[in-house]
Amino acid sequence: MTTVAADAVVASEPDSRAKPGLTRRARQVRNNLTGYAFLIGALACFALFSWYPMVRGIVMSFQRTRRGVTTWVGWDNYERIINDPAFWTAWQNTIYFTVLALVLGYAVPFLVAIVLNEFRHAKGYLRILVYLPVMIPPASALFLFKYYLYDPSDAGLFNAILKFLHLPTSQWMQSPGMTVTAMVLASTWMNMGGAVLIYLAALQNIPGELYEAAELDGSGLLRRIWHVTIPETRLILSLMAMLQVVATMQLFIEPLILANGAGSQDSATSVAYLIYQHGFFQNDLGGAAALGVIMLLVLGGFSAVYARLSAKQD
Repeated sequence: MTTVAADAVVASEPDSRAKPGLTRRARQVRNNLTGYAFLIGALACFALFSWYPMVRGIVMSFQRTRRGVTTWVGWDNYERIINDPAFWTAWQNTIYFTVLALVLGYAVPFLVAIVLNEFRHAKGYLRILVYLPVMIPPASALFLFKYYLYDPSDAGLFNAILKFLHLPTSQWMQSPGMTVTAMVLASTWMNMGGAVLIYLAALQNIPGELYEAAELDGSGLLRRIWHVTIPETRLILSLMAMLQVVATMQLFIEPLILANGAGSQDSATSVAYLIYQHGFFQNDLGGAAALGVIMLLVLGGFSAVYARLSAKQD
């Protein structure tokens, strides 16, 4: 009788273990709602400022706007742009600039980072000196190159140095053969600091035991760089290569300021500047959008190939 009464009392009491469970679930729901609220804000910003302009540009590439009237023209904008000789000239200049930028703007910062990593003293001051050009506004830096360094007369610093060394001077931006090279030099100087700091961070994560083992095996400096430094920084090097290609393919401000846009014999015309020219000078919004979509497809294809190759290497 006592056991039955006790069981009845226990059955009549509420399950005290359910309350902590409900509280825990309520806390999880509240935390998830807070996370989703922040996520919704970020997604709204991306949708408004990144995805919507992209979708709108794709739609505009199939339209033509004349005097405020928009009509659908299908693939006419793409056909007109591709058949324009300036389109192929712009791509040729852009690819040439990208290749030179990979040779200089990609390799030079890595070499500078290796040299700085070997210093035992004044590392902070040297990093500031290397990063200083990044803090200068790009327009100011390019005007410095245009009117002080690339001046075709003897007043230009580069021509003064060449004359002092008894070497032939150059017209720099006025010479079709030197235009792209001059833009690469200016771009490398402006953007080198950020890449150097990234490479330095990667180099400092390499265990010192690897270099000690290489030295014990009789490896010189070049062999240590080839067999230790490059393999240990392969991930950063491949990532920076992709970022370098994507950034240099969008070449715009260098030809705009250094070469006043097209340059001598269209030697400085890039795809990005051609988009600007169609959109703002020719009032051809459809053609500008079509050029932008083509560039998007090219860079997207390159990024997809890079991701596939990186996955295979991993």
